[in-house]
Amino acid sequence: MRYKVSLLLAVFVTTFNIIAQNPIFTSVFTADPSPHVWPADPNTLWVYTSHDEPGSNNHYGMTGYHAFSTTDMVNWTDHGRILHLENVDWAESHAWAMDAAFYRGQYYLVYCMKEAGIGLFRTGIARSDRPEGPFTDLGYVKGVEFGQDPAIFIDDDGTPYLYWGHDRKCYVAELNADLMSIKPETYTDLTSQLTHVFEGPWVHKKDGKYYLTYPGLTPRRWPEKMFYAVADKPLGPYEFKGVFIDDFEGQSGTNHGGTVTYKGKDIMFYHSAWLSGGLSETRSAMADYLDYDKNGNILPIVPSKEGLGNAKRTKTTLKLEAENGFAAGGELYNVIVDTWIKGYSGKGYVTNFDNPYDHVSILAQVAKPAKYRFKVGYASPDGESNHDILINSRVYREFVFPQSKAFTEIDFGIVELKAGDNVVRILKRDWKPSTGDFAIDYIKLEQVFEDEK
Repeated sequence: MRYKVSLLLAVFVTTFNIIAQNPIFTSVFTADPSPHVWPADPNTLWVYTSHDEPGSNNHYGMTGYHAFSTTDMVNWTDHGRILHLENVDWAESHAWAMDAAFYRGQYYLVYCMKEAGIGLFRTGIARSDRPEGPFTDLGYVKGVEFGQDPAIFIDDDGTPYLYWGHDRKCYVAELNADLMSIKPETYTDLTSQLTHVFEGPWVHKKDGKYYLTYPGLTPRRWPEKMFYAVADKPLGPYEFKGVFIDDFEGQSGTNHGGTVTYKGKDIMFYHSAWLSGGLSETRSAMADYLDYDKNGNILPIVPSKEGLGNAKRTKTTLKLEAENGFAAGGELYNVIVDTWIKGYSGKGYVTNFDNPYDHVSILAQVAKPAKYRFKVGYASPDGESNHDILINSRVYREFVFPQSKAFTEIDFGIVELKAGDNVVRILKRDWKPSTGDFAIDYIKLEQVFEDEK
């Protein structure tokens, strides 16, 4: 999935116009997109991704994952970091491809990292009671050696299957009910059935058939193309069909992705190097419709900037919940999470700003230096409240939050963010008395394009 490409890619620069739909996210570098529609909310599409660091020239520094959601395929919400290497005790590096699942009433992130002290890839399992996370690590799946690029498929009867692959290998096994180990008797090596397979398997079901899509090399020639095979059962055997995403201008050395049916249409998510101008280590998620012929064969996808063809370009808003704290790359300093004031989003809000310098810090990750519209969701039932707002350790603004008995949103105007990690801190001003239950619910950072300034 993440091997460094020896082939030097030509620099490819795309001029994105007002109808550009690809890359699907232009606010942050993303790869290995995993799309899903969850049963409780068929109107919302979720995409889980790995994260490339701006300026990176390798894939070894990948450390975390993001979640995105939309209801219209135009306006997207980036929910920020949902799991990071520092939240996984057993791992030391390489937060590469992941997948997600809704299983027995909980949301799961299935991911890979290298085990500390050993250096082998393991397939990790993390859980959350909300689709946007953050996710709590449960450990790694037993019986999966070198568990790179995992994908989980829950069949119609509720049976969970795990697929994984690396370096010209691909495997599948049924998972036990707790998802923490495989059933050894179901372990199947699919490698010989998948011509040109290299890594990154993904399975979806259509018209009773199981489609296994994967990136491959022909033979061992970078960059990767996307191939597929079809079976009557999740464990196979699979019949190789061919390539459906061939070489294209500006592609990354790797490719990886998955499919989803959303509002009656099949969509393929994958990645390119378009946002970075051709740099294979800083990738960007793409989306195109997935079509079939009358015999069920996947029709070729030719990537284009129009993508899904909507009349508007995609736009991403970072909505970052204050209460997520360390799990999302932030910090809660001498404050608490509460739920007494109703109307909050997420799992609660941050309050107890009683002493000087009590604060909440929130992490915002972006691909390039850019301007964003900065908003804060808050409540201050007992009167106005005085606070400083710092962005990357610099005081952005001293501000009086007006009294508001219910949660409301306040617009602070345009702020400038740097490429990579940005820390937004809201803290109690040291020379003003406390006014009671001041609460921070979330911050929003909305993309601002040049023609909107």
